[in-house]
Amino acid sequence: MALEQQIMAEMKEAMKAKNEAALRGLRAIKAEIIKAKTEPGAGGEIDEATEQKFLQKMMKQRRDSLDIFEKQNREDLALKEREEIAVIEKFLPKQMDLPEIKIVVAGIIAETGATSTADMGKVIGLASKLLAGKADGKTISGVVKELLG
Repeated sequence: MALEQQIMAEMKEAMKAKNEAALRGLRAIKAEIIKAKTEPGAGGEIDEATEQKFLQKMMKQRRDSLDIFEKQNREDLALKEREEIAVIEKFLPKQMDLPEIKIVVAGIIAETGATSTADMGKVIGLASKLLAGKADGKTISGVVKELLG
């Protein structure tokens, strides 16, 4: 089932259940789908890679906002961000944990022969392509720094 149909079905259920938190997150995803479909060159269709990309972007935005709200002791706003993160996570592939990411990055470092922080860009680029949708860029960057540093 395409993401758009999945979102519409979930929205219908959230409306019936009067689940405002889920509905808010689903509406945000639907808005991104519409935006992606109307981009120049999209032709009214989006592929799974594009869907994953904008879902990842939405997660990053929510996490950044959550950090800010927590630092400012705005628990009311932080709660809304956590609720939306939970909704968006349902549509993303399972995220890899830190030990799994370290294994993949170590393999890339061995493969490329990277030895110092001067090779970070090359390693991060390959790791980002390989782990797209399974790990966020900030985590990948941190692991690469740790292993090359």
